Amino acid sequence: MPVSSPVPAGSRQRPVRHGAARLEDWIHDVRERWARRRGHVPTVVPYTGYGSTEWVRVFCRVLLAKPASAEGTSKRRRRRREQGIRGWRSFTSVPVGDVRVTIEVGGERIEVLADRGGVVDTRVPADLEPGWNRAVLQVEGSEPVEAPIWVVAPDVHFGIVSDIDDTVMVTALPRPFVAFWNTFVLDEHARSPTPGMAVLYERLVRQHPGSPVVYLSTGAWNVAPTLTRFLSRNLYPAGPILLTDWGPTHDRWFRSGREHKSDNLRRLAEEFPDIRWLLIGDDGQHDEELYASFAAEHPERVAAVAIRELSVGEAVLAGGRSKAEQHGADVPWVSASDGATLADRLADIGML
Repeated sequence: MPVSSPVPAGSRQRPVRHGAARLEDWIHDVRERWARRRGHVPTVVPYTGYGSTEWVRVFCRVLLAKPASAEGTSKRRRRRREQGIRGWRSFTSVPVGDVRVTIEVGGERIEVLADRGGVVDTRVPADLEPGWNRAVLQVEGSEPVEAPIWVVAPDVHFGIVSDIDDTVMVTALPRPFVAFWNTFVLDEHARSPTPGMAVLYERLVRQHPGSPVVYLSTGAWNVAPTLTRFLSRNLYPAGPILLTDWGPTHDRWFRSGREHKSDNLRRLAEEFPDIRWLLIGDDGQHDEELYASFAAEHPERVAAVAIRELSVGEAVLAGGRSKAEQHGADVPWVSASDGATLADRLADIGML
């Protein structure tokens, strides 16, 4: 996903776009005109960000939604909007591309352009204290909303990067149907947490105070609010969820989920050069291969790799197990079928 940049005085020139991207843009334009005729207005849906005491990475998405009217209704709609639009409505909502979004954080104010899908992913300079902070986001004519930001202290040297599907959440569906089912059918109440993983994560953050927990998934931004509620309801530590935007890019038919994960791992390594990451995933997708490759490139940035082993049934539904065999001798590597056993294995190598 392209990173948003400050808006220049003039208009931004779009890159030459793939035919599929031009078709998608045309459909968005038609739907946007129709929604605006019905009185819908641009509205910011905020996502959790992260950063250091000198900068923050801010995420949000701009969608068309009904304006709030009465005071009571306004509060309810604003709260619902900040939580996000649930289920299939999150995919039928109309994104607003190339709209100006104002960000205020730590006394700094910056204006950026959302991308084609209405997504803002931008880095803002800011002087902030470690811990939870807030960024205020707004588009012209709408009410401001707040996005939580986790600021990492300079003396923190440990962090967690975690996959979501089949790692913290049990899907138990054939892989081609997981995205459809989780997005259009289920809400956070119907999803099953992986046994023992929430307790493992809580023990890790208690053992390493102030450590960031970053959830890295190939899912779409549309499901970020639902995933956030799932993590909170099942007592996982709060943290940013790094997702992607489905559909064509300006130069290809579909976005690469593996590239999305690899790029964000490398970015985290560059942004926090003093942090060593515990990489947590499962053996049903490409997590082992991705983590092994990252550990080979940046062994000094990896504290350990923890892999949840799928059951035979889960592995069949996931399309088989990954076949990564070279884990790298310089990085500790543990695996188990549940969080409790993973905790024991991590304790054996001094991580807990």
